[in-house]
Amino acid sequence: MKIIIITDAWHPQVNGVVRTYEYLSQELIKNGHEVKIVGPCDFPMCLPMPGYSEIKLALFPYRRLKRIIDEFNPDVIHVAAEGPLGWAARRYCVAHKMSYSTSFHTHFPDYLAKRVAHYIPFLYAPVHKLCRAYIKYFHAPSSCMMTTTQSLEDELEGWDFKTPMHRVSRGVNLDQFYAGDNTVFTHLKGPVALYVGRVAIEKNLEDFLSMKWDGTKVVVGDGPSRKLLEKKYPAAVFVGTKQGGELAEYFRSADVFVFPSRTDTFGIVLIEAMASGLPIAAYDVTGPRDIVTQPFLGVLTHNDLGSAATTALACGDRQHRAQYARDHYTWASAGAEFEQLLLLSAQKSGD
Repeated sequence: MKIIIITDAWHPQVNGVVRTYEYLSQELIKNGHEVKIVGPCDFPMCLPMPGYSEIKLALFPYRRLKRIIDEFNPDVIHVAAEGPLGWAARRYCVAHKMSYSTSFHTHFPDYLAKRVAHYIPFLYAPVHKLCRAYIKYFHAPSSCMMTTTQSLEDELEGWDFKTPMHRVSRGVNLDQFYAGDNTVFTHLKGPVALYVGRVAIEKNLEDFLSMKWDGTKVVVGDGPSRKLLEKKYPAAVFVGTKQGGELAEYFRSADVFVFPSRTDTFGIVLIEAMASGLPIAAYDVTGPRDIVTQPFLGVLTHNDLGSAATTALACGDRQHRAQYARDHYTWASAGAEFEQLLLLSAQKSGD
C-alpha cells in the first residue's frame, strides 16, 4: 500500500509529533508499505510560527502539494496536523472525494488561548471556544480521527466532536530508553527532578520550577520561554535540547520525572521516563491519567507537584517500571494499530 503522511510538524522540529511519525513510518515500511512524508521543508516558501521560530509554516502550499500527491498516487492519505499543510491536504481530499484520516495530536485551543490570555486574560474563554470550532470543522470530513487515550476521547466528545475516533497508542525505543546508572548528574545535589519537553507557556513549566524541592531541578529542552525562566529560576539547571542516546542518559540519571503540563494529549516523554525506570509526578489530567495507572508508576495530583514528586521517590523500583513500559508501550504495537486504521481508510476510499 502507498501511504502519504502530510504533517506541519516534521524535521528539523523536535517534538512528540515528529517522533511519532518517525517510528510509525518505520513500522509501516517494515510491513512492506511504501511511505512518503510531506512536511514544510518540501515547500519553498515558509514562515516561522509566531512565538516558535523553529516551527516553519508552509505558505500557499496547495498547488505544490496537489502535484506531490498526484505524482505519488497514494492509496491512502493521512493528515497529521491542523496547520497550512493540513488544510491544503483536507481541501485536496474533499475536492477529489477521497477518504482520508486525521490525528488529534495537540490541544491547540488550550495552547492558543493560554498565549492570548497571557496578555489579555479575559480572552481565554472566547479564544478557546473559537479554536474548538476551528478544529472540529477541520476534522469533520475525516473518515477516522486518531486519538491516543480514553480520557482524550471523553474530552473531545464533551466538545461535541462527531468525527469517528479510533485509538493509536505510542511506543518507546527500548534500545535507547532503559533503566541504568546515573552518568550525568553525579555532581548535582540529589534528588534530581527532571523535566523534558518544550520550554513554553503552554507546558506550565513554572509549576515545576517553583515547587518545593530539596534537591536539583533539571530542564531538558528549549523554547521561547527559556531565557525568561532561566533568569527567574537561577537555581534550576537548563541544559537545552538533547536527543537520542544522550537524552536517554539524562532520563536514566534522574531520580523522578516531573510533568507539569495540563494540556498534552499523551506525553511520549512520560513513557520514555517510565522505560528509564523513573517514577512520574504529574497532574491528574489527560495523558498522565491514562499512563500512570499503577501505584508503582508514580503519583498524580490536583494541585501539589512538589508533594507528588517527593512521594513518587518511594514508588516501587526502577526495573519494575522499566519492565512495565516494555510490556505496554512498543512502536510495533502502535504501528500495527496505525496500519489497521489506514487500511480501513483505504477501503473507504475504494468504496
